[in-house]
Amino acid sequence: MGVVGPAIAQQAAQPMQRVEITGSSIKRVAKEGALPVQTITLDTIQKAGVTNAEQLMRLVSANGTGADNMTSGNNVFGADADRTSGGASFASLRGLGPNATLVLLNGRRMGNNGGSGKAVDLNSIPLAAIARVEILKDGASAIYGTDAIGGVVNFILKTDYRGLEASTTLNGTEAGGGMERRYSLLGGVGDLESDGWNVMASVTRDVNDQLSSNQRDFANGYQPWRGLSPDTTGTPYANLLTGAGSALGTGFRMPGDATTYLQANLLSLQGNCDSVPGMSQYASELWTNVTPITRTKFSCAYDYGGDYVMTFPVERTTGVSRGTFKLNADHRVFVELLGSRTETTAQLTPLQISTTLAAGNAYPVGGPHYQNLSSYIPSFDATKPILYKWRATPIGNRTQDVTLDNYRALVALEGTLGGKYDYKLGLSKSGSKAQVDLVDGYAWTDKLYAALGTGIINPWVGAGQSQTQQAMDLIESTKFRGRLQHGRTTMTQLDGAISGEVFDLPAGAVSMAAGFDLRKETYSFAQVVDATKILLAPGNANLDQATRYIRAVYAEALVPVIKDLEVQLAIRKDNYSLIGATTNPKVAFRYQPTERLLFRGSASKGFLAPSFTQLYAGRLSQELPNGVIDQEGCARNPGNPDFCAIPRLDYNTGGNPGLRPETSKQGTLGIVAEPFRNFSMSLDWWAINIRDRILNRTPQVVLQNWQYLQQYIVRDQATGVIDHVEAGWINAAGLKTRGVDVGLRYDGTYSGYKYAAVLDGTYMDSFKFAEFEGQDYKEQVSQFNTRDVYLRWKHSASVTVSKGNWSALLLQRYASGYNDQVPNGGKSGFPAGFDPRVHHYTKYDVSATYTGFKNTTLTVGIQNLFDEEPPFTAHNVDEVVGAGWDPRVADPRGRALSFNLKYKFF
Repeated sequence: MGVVGPAIAQQAAQPMQRVEITGSSIKRVAKEGALPVQTITLDTIQKAGVTNAEQLMRLVSANGTGADNMTSGNNVFGADADRTSGGASFASLRGLGPNATLVLLNGRRMGNNGGSGKAVDLNSIPLAAIARVEILKDGASAIYGTDAIGGVVNFILKTDYRGLEASTTLNGTEAGGGMERRYSLLGGVGDLESDGWNVMASVTRDVNDQLSSNQRDFANGYQPWRGLSPDTTGTPYANLLTGAGSALGTGFRMPGDATTYLQANLLSLQGNCDSVPGMSQYASELWTNVTPITRTKFSCAYDYGGDYVMTFPVERTTGVSRGTFKLNADHRVFVELLGSRTETTAQLTPLQISTTLAAGNAYPVGGPHYQNLSSYIPSFDATKPILYKWRATPIGNRTQDVTLDNYRALVALEGTLGGKYDYKLGLSKSGSKAQVDLVDGYAWTDKLYAALGTGIINPWVGAGQSQTQQAMDLIESTKFRGRLQHGRTTMTQLDGAISGEVFDLPAGAVSMAAGFDLRKETYSFAQVVDATKILLAPGNANLDQATRYIRAVYAEALVPVIKDLEVQLAIRKDNYSLIGATTNPKVAFRYQPTERLLFRGSASKGFLAPSFTQLYAGRLSQELPNGVIDQEGCARNPGNPDFCAIPRLDYNTGGNPGLRPETSKQGTLGIVAEPFRNFSMSLDWWAINIRDRILNRTPQVVLQNWQYLQQYIVRDQATGVIDHVEAGWINAAGLKTRGVDVGLRYDGTYSGYKYAAVLDGTYMDSFKFAEFEGQDYKEQVSQFNTRDVYLRWKHSASVTVSKGNWSALLLQRYASGYNDQVPNGGKSGFPAGFDPRVHHYTKYDVSATYTGFKNTTLTVGIQNLFDEEPPFTAHNVDEVVGAGWDPRVADPRGRALSFNLKYKFF
């Protein structure tokens, strides 16, 4: 782990074995490579207690700190929410998002997630069958095409494996919850060299238990003394609302108090909000400028942010097989099959309901649970129905079963021509299917509202009380259970390349490669039922099967300019149906003036094609509510209601067929040195500039930024009045990011002990982002964000020691602190206990491995050795998952014991 580049890191490879390094199509002696590639071996993965690819990516400092995992990614709010990828995890090198990181299996593409269609699901990778993972920390569009702006993650499977081994891993937490189990079987027969063939197969079963926020004390959204308190009055014991024609009228006053109040709760009036689990007195002092005290002084709040499921229960089965057949000394053919199924149960908190007279769901006069507050509120009118806001816990947690199926089949031919030129040719078909079933907690809106209007259901159930059986039967009759949506992606690929030395220069031989890549990609998404009729069900527009064809050719050359200077030249042209063609070059160099010193660098262009969802998701025509202001038009026509108080404004949202690809210019400059024996170090500076960033934006955002987004505001040419707004996916401005990757390694032997100390770190100097062309770029490093947090420094460091049958590993993962979200934007002042910084997070893992028993490898480890809790953060739980902590940065499991047993039968 933490290998700093083929020039130093891959010296352990066989001296004259020609291999293909990630980021190049030319095979060469492994130690000659000059790419900023980090390599993580299976041995390190197992000793570190890593059981899935999501945990693996947390060890890569260049990977982003964002909502691309199963915990935080499935609960993101706002325009960036992804409700179709439940159960999936993604890579995001440089924090540029999953779409900008290319994930490969043995150097070839895989099908994207069938739910969102946006990127490869890491959970579909069979970790038990891999030999190593190579992470290219450089743009590679000139070699691989789209998706490779941030870099490439290449999972390399074992080949020519012989024998049969079984292994099991158990990983349990000290505090309970989140138990992880893995069972795998790997077998192979045939020797490729002596028999001319080899067949390998592996199957793995993972079962992970649920971990809930109520199982960890730090997951607490009610800490007002530190600036954290839920901004919601949707409580299990309902708050009463004001409104014309309701029992509270349009407002009420308390005896001897001239203030008009807008909400009331019996428990609050009694000073008893905390008698119901998860509830507390509303901390109006934190939200004065959002929800004035006139509304909340007599309200209760509910810590639904502290009631989330931290990690979902998951069951996953992955299988891979590979058969390799040697046709003769120069040619071999292989067949590769990969399949996986992931079943996840995702849970969200119960429905929140605000009743209205128009909807017919107000609590009726004369109902058996009518709550008369006349003794507290003199103006309370018990002859009128009650409006209320309720967290409907009797309906149950909103529960979804998400099933993801992934597959890939590959037939390939590779070898050498004339003993001089290497070639490869492959035909593959891959795909992914996702389906979402609602199993509890969802109800038909009209049926539920009608049931609430009967008064049989009690929204004021106190501690120790429960709904009547009649009420529960009525609730059950309103529920929806069944298939909600499903999506599917497929990819058919024919690719080939040839490489070799073509002629000699005075400094050495010139190597060249040329290749082609033909792909057919499809995506479809169907909403099985109308989600608008199911209360708070996740809904997306249907996308009838969309198909696109990609034709690409590329060429690469390695040119020895002088004895110690080598230049890499690469260029690739991709032609996308309906999008157009793009050509992306790359130039890189490697200069090694001495055996112990190497300089390297690169400059390239890249591109990211819009996804199917971004292009073709159904366009939905909707209306904004009354009173919309056309800021530009109103300034020119003051007082004109057509501009200053638009009664109805149409807008379109969803896919945008006119999207342009994102484009990038990027470069690296690095040094690799071995200043003294057994110690090596690397420093690689990198920079990436992206234009035409594709973002999902609401019509309100478009109108607020009218001076930058005129093309999305469509006006009547005669009157200048807005006809409609084009929202949804648009090409925004871009971003600029730069930083330094650091790699250190020291190894050697002492008194029979072998040891190695390794560090892989990333210093992010800047990440500036502008949403729209013309806006100033704003610095994001070390600042709170609702999607990604761009940390100044991250690293993974390890020390390994081995002697005889024993080996030990100590692993440290570090994430620097950042500026916290300011409660209520600072409008209500700062609580005395508020800390403006989220502290750094450091986690230590340790393991010991023993191989002294015949054919047996035993590894025992402790993750989070010092039981480090996630650092406190006061972010608003409405914007980022995690009440009092951040799942993007820290591990919620706490101290855990892992046990791995591997037995090799032969």
